[in-house]
Order: sequence, then C-alpha cells, then structure tokens
Amino acid sequence: MSDLDADEAWERLRASRSNPPARANTGSRRKTYTAALEQAQQLFHAAAVVGPATSPILAFYGLSQAGRAITAAAWSLKGEAWRLDTHGISSTGFHLPFPDIEIRTDPPGTQGSFVKVSEVLDSPVWEKDSLRLEDIWDLLPTNLRYPLTTRDRLTPLYTSEGSVDEGDHPLLSVYVCNIPDRVVKAGTPEALADLLTAYPAVAQHESYSNVGEAALPRYVRYDHGGGQLAMNWLMPEGMGAGFNGMATMAERQAHLRTMTRGYAGGRYFLPVLGSMKRDLHPLMAWWAVLYTLSMLARYEPAVWGKHINVDSSPHAVPIERLLERAINHLPVLIADTITEVST
Repeated sequence: MSDLDADEAWERLRASRSNPPARANTGSRRKTYTAALEQAQQLFHAAAVVGPATSPILAFYGLSQAGRAITAAAWSLKGEAWRLDTHGISSTGFHLPFPDIEIRTDPPGTQGSFVKVSEVLDSPVWEKDSLRLEDIWDLLPTNLRYPLTTRDRLTPLYTSEGSVDEGDHPLLSVYVCNIPDRVVKAGTPEALADLLTAYPAVAQHESYSNVGEAALPRYVRYDHGGGQLAMNWLMPEGMGAGFNGMATMAERQAHLRTMTRGYAGGRYFLPVLGSMKRDLHPLMAWWAVLYTLSMLARYEPAVWGKHINVDSSPHAVPIERLLERAINHLPVLIADTITEVST
C-alpha cells in the first residue's frame, strides 16, 4: 500500500475549521472542533520528527484529540453526548510477549473516548473479553506484510468499487484480494469456507469462480504468495433501476459499500474477532494499537526500548514501519471519518 497524502488531508481539515461541519458549527462544539484539530495536527507533526522511543505517545494523543473533533461534528450525538472523558480502553500484560499484550474496552454506552467514537462509527467494543495486540495489529491493511508471529492470520481482504463487474446479470461481482497463501495453497472449497467463517459478509456470497467437477476455487495466484478470487453476491430486493430491471453500477457499488469498510480509497472485508457483532472500523483498529504502544512506551520505557531495538527485537522494524505509516495514513482517515459522521 502506497503512502497517502497527509499534507492534503491536513489542508482539508484546516479548511473545514472556518466553517465546521454538521453539529460542530456552533457553540462549544465548534470551539472544541477547531482547538482539537489544531492540537491533533501539532501532535502528529511532532511525532514525525522524533524516533520510535516517543513517537507512539505523540501519535496516539494526536489521534485522541482528533476523536474529540469527530464527536463534536457527529450528527448522531445530541446534547452533551459528544463530550469525552476517559480513554475508554485499557492494555495489560506488558510482561507478556509483544504480540500477546491484552486489550480491553469499557462497556458500550459509557463516555470514554474509544467507546464513544466507536458508537459514532458503528464499530464494536469488547469489554472484558480481551483481544491480543497481534489480532488487532493484523486488522490494519498497512500491516499485511508485517506479521508479528508465524501464526495463521486474519487480515483485511481488499476489493474496490472500480472492480465491480458491469455484466448483464443480477449479481454484485468483484475480486476479493489478499486471500492468505495457506488457503490458496490448499485450493479446496473447505479451506475457503473455513477462512470465511471470520468474514460474515464474504461468507454470504452466492458463488465464486471455480473449476472442475469439484468446483475448486479458481484463484489468481500472486508471485509473493496468496491470491484473489472473483466472487458474486445476490443484490438486495428492490435494487434494479437499470436495463431489464438489472442493478446499475451505482447500485452495485452502493451495496459493496454496505459490506465493507473504506480505507485509503479502497474497500476492505474485515474479519469479526472474538465476541464482536461486526467488524472493527479501521480508525478504531489504529486507535487500539496506538493506545497500546503509547502506554507501553510511557509506563514501561525499558520494556518498550527492548521491543524497538533493531539489533535484538524481531518486532522493531514492523513497529518502525507502523509508526511511519501512522503519520501518513491517519490524517487521511481522520478527514474521511469527519466526512462520514457529518453527512
């Protein structure tokens, strides 16, 4: 995944401050929106010029302040419900191996930042059922090539609105990409079905490209491992404004958006983890990971120093790459999220 234009995103955000969107247009919500975005930008700029010893602290608090701008703008939050107090998320087990650090959230309906922003984005919280850092780390598209262990992973499956097939048929047809190498190598319907138990939206497919009497998935294999598969879904009833009652391209793309999360101009099918009722919004995956890294760096600096030591830690380079991408990706996600909650 290529780096995004963070400068353009900050321009978008700065331009919005003279006429804040939605509910951030007046009163204390307007004051919070503008002040929080200024703090967020300064914190991200500071994070960009320091090393990994301190950058997660600055990047996380930049994101946290941006969260206040998001809730200030959100149409769905009325009265004083937009105000945030505690973090709403916690990390424990810093003595454990880095991938096994445990992350929990506060209950739904509370005013903690993570919980309230999740509510606005229709993103789940998981309370006492802890998730491992590695599980959330793997939800970030930027980490596809940066695994923390050799365990089987549940990573985002990429698609795009531009790949939607325009054929004269009643289906939504797209390529589902980045299917793990272990599934492609197995090459069986059973291996694919087992993977898709974690991806409910994909599992609801009507059919996929296949070959032979055994209807084996017809994967397009990548040179670096893994592959993609053309998959089809039935369109919802009532859609069919095109020729002969067929769904239009716009209707098919709209349906794809209901099944996926947006990130960096693409669409992703994300896995549903643990007891969650749906997939985690990408912004909240970033939030959980950066919160954990910032707490580790702030309260266990010696332990953090070991994790980022490139001479001894296998996690040092993946951490460095994650923090670099945070500076470039998050301003774009923040700007897109403000648009999402204010329209």
